[in-house]
Formats: sequence, C-alpha cells, structure tokens
Amino acid sequence: MNLAEKILAAHTDRKEVTPGEFINVRVDMIVSNDITAPIAINEFRKLGVDRVFDPSKIVMVPDHFVPNKDILSAEQARMMKEFCREFGIQYFEVGQMGIEHVLIPEKGLVLPGDVVIGADSHTCTYGAVGAFATGMGSTDIAAAMATGDIWMKVPPTIKFIYNGTLSRWVGGKDLILYTIGDIGVDGALYAAMEFSGEAIEELSMDGRFTMANMAIEAGAKAGLFHVDNKTQLYIKSRAQRDYYLVYEPDIDAGYADVIEYDVSNIEPQVSLPHSPANAVPVGEVGDIEIDQVVIGSCTNGRTDDLRLAAQIFKKKKVHPRVRCIIIPGSQQVYLDALNEELIETFIKAGAVVSTPTCGPCLGGHMGVLAEGERCVSTTNRNFVGRMGSPKSEVYLANPVVAAASAIAGRIAGPDEVLGQGVKNDNNNI
Repeated sequence: MNLAEKILAAHTDRKEVTPGEFINVRVDMIVSNDITAPIAINEFRKLGVDRVFDPSKIVMVPDHFVPNKDILSAEQARMMKEFCREFGIQYFEVGQMGIEHVLIPEKGLVLPGDVVIGADSHTCTYGAVGAFATGMGSTDIAAAMATGDIWMKVPPTIKFIYNGTLSRWVGGKDLILYTIGDIGVDGALYAAMEFSGEAIEELSMDGRFTMANMAIEAGAKAGLFHVDNKTQLYIKSRAQRDYYLVYEPDIDAGYADVIEYDVSNIEPQVSLPHSPANAVPVGEVGDIEIDQVVIGSCTNGRTDDLRLAAQIFKKKKVHPRVRCIIIPGSQQVYLDALNEELIETFIKAGAVVSTPTCGPCLGGHMGVLAEGERCVSTTNRNFVGRMGSPKSEVYLANPVVAAASAIAGRIAGPDEVLGQGVKNDNNNI
C-alpha cells in the first residue's frame, strides 16, 4: 500500500484497502469554521443525539469573517461558541484566534498518521505533517461529530517526485502552482497527491504546508508528505498527545501515476485570472498594473512567509497606487513578526497589518476588490469574483513576488526591485 492507503487502513477494521473501495474510517480530528460550522450544528441537532462522540477530537475556529464584520457573522460566531460550551468542544477565538489551517497544526492538534476531516476544502493542509486530511460537506461533519467515523471511497494516489535544486526565490508556492499548471485543476481529481523527491526534502515545513494546502486546487482528495526529521522537529514542541504513528509506503506500493519534475529551471510562478492552472513564470506575465496586494491566508500566512516579504520591503516603499495588506495567519505568527520587527518593516514600507483572518481571500472583508481592480495575492484561488467584484482580477504568487509587485505597482519579480546579489533562503517560500 502507498502512504494514503496505509493511513486509511489503520483507521478501519481491515488490514488493507484498495482504491475504489467504500470504507468506514475512524477520525482523529474534526474541524469546522464560521461559515461551515453553523450548518453542521443545525444538522447535528436534527440527529437527536445528546452528545458528540469525543469533544477532544472536535475543533471549531471562527476565521473567515472575524473579527466579526457584521451582525450575521457575529451571530454565526456566537452559535459556534455556545455549541462548543454545551458539548465541551475546543473553540478558538480572540486571544487564540487564527486561520484554522495555520492555527491547528501550530497548536499540535494534528499529528502524523491522523485522519482529519474538515468542513473546509483546504483541510488538506495537514498532509504536510503526514496526516490524511480532507475536506467534506457540513452534513458529513455533523454525522462524524455524532459517530466518530466517516464513509468514503479510497482514492487512488498519484506520486509526484521533484528532482533538482530550487532556484533563488522559488519555493513551495511555485512548485504547487507549476504542478497545477501542468496537470490542470482536475489533474488529480479525487486522488491523493503524494509529494516526494530531493527538492521536497529541502523544503521547510511552511513550504510544505503551502503545497499541501493547494492540493485541492488540482482536484485532489488529499496531499501528503512523508514524515522526516523536519516534521518531527516541528511537532516535538507542539504535540498535544505523546503518541502517534508514522506510516511509510511499501517498496512495491501501487500508484495511479508517477509524475517527475526537474525543478532546477522553474522560476517564480504567477497564476493569471481566473484559474490556479493559468501558471506562468513571473518574467512572462507582461506589464500589468495592480491596485492591491494581499500577503497572508492559510496558504502563505506563516512566519517564514512574512520573513520573506520583509526581505523585499526593507528600505522600500509600497507604490502610491497600491494597497498592500499583510495578514498574519495566527496570533503566534503576529507575535513572531512583532518580535522580529517585521511588522515595523511593513508599516514603514506603507503596508497595513490586519489581525489574523481569512478576510479578503474569499471576498469577505479587509480587502474586497472593486470593479476593474487587480490584486496580486498569496492566497490559493483566483476564480471570477473570488475576492470581490466579478469584474476584478486576482493573480496568485508567492510572498516575494507579491511584495515586489507592491513596490513596483505592477506584477514584478523580486530581482527587479532589489537588484542582483541579494541573499535568500528560497526553501521557505
């Protein structure tokens, strides 16, 4: 069996599973947010049960519209809070607020070998720590909160091998955009993407979270990384329990396909409107003026992402035509950025810094686009109307390209605004 199959089989009463089979799977963690949890709560009430299967294995995080942007969002958050108090469920808000897919691994709530489901498509982010993590509908989440298991079809697995050494300013965001550009938004439809290769081994955990996060943009059921020393060091000080199992694929594991890339010649990527699959090298984008830059989200809102952006902004100024919005992914990321004087760098450059929130990523608040406006964003989707007006445009990029574009006032690469000879740790992008 491959990595996905090993994890799923361990959560059933069977010794092995094969793609296409329907199985009942025990879950280790259930996650939902302020958009999806209210629906799940209403469906849970209809079941007529008086308790959840295990309150320690359920987490609710209001993050899409917090701090509450209007009365409706406030009522959604209140509904979640009251439900969590009633059933003893873990709830994160205000002091421990953050974007769920940044906050939950940061808190050590997801560990290697876990099966995690969430009422959010980017739940696949947790595959970076060697977990099988996937998004599901709110009604599925409601049933899982009551029973502790889910019914699903075993996905096939596509193995991706990234050979070579990453060039300067190129990292996880560029690898996943390049991959989606190659295979398309349905290239891994209902498959598990298993990431491997020497370039992957060199990626930081933040870079791996970025890649796993966007597996869904290729249509994948999950995106998984092997557990190595970097993974173990990441979880060592965070783990909320002292037991977990690390799974490795068998030597003779079967795969639906094996795709290899030589990353040596990959440049920083930009996905043009209106699909993540429209990925091109930043040098081929052309002269496109922009109105806004967003650096943050569950894709690139971690500390390494902000460090990289700060490298570009240091002693530079945001173009007077551009709004630049920096959104740390959690309170801890915000605190790290404060301690490292990154926030000061952003503000002196002319950017604004928000409290942790999904905010503009889904066109919620803190950066909604008007008709005709263009935005370079480190988020994960650039569909029509994703960030506001259906007549606006979103261009996806890594943090250094986003920062460089904010300074240039148009889509630009970092070398263009910094010049040559700038030292960079590209493995964290």
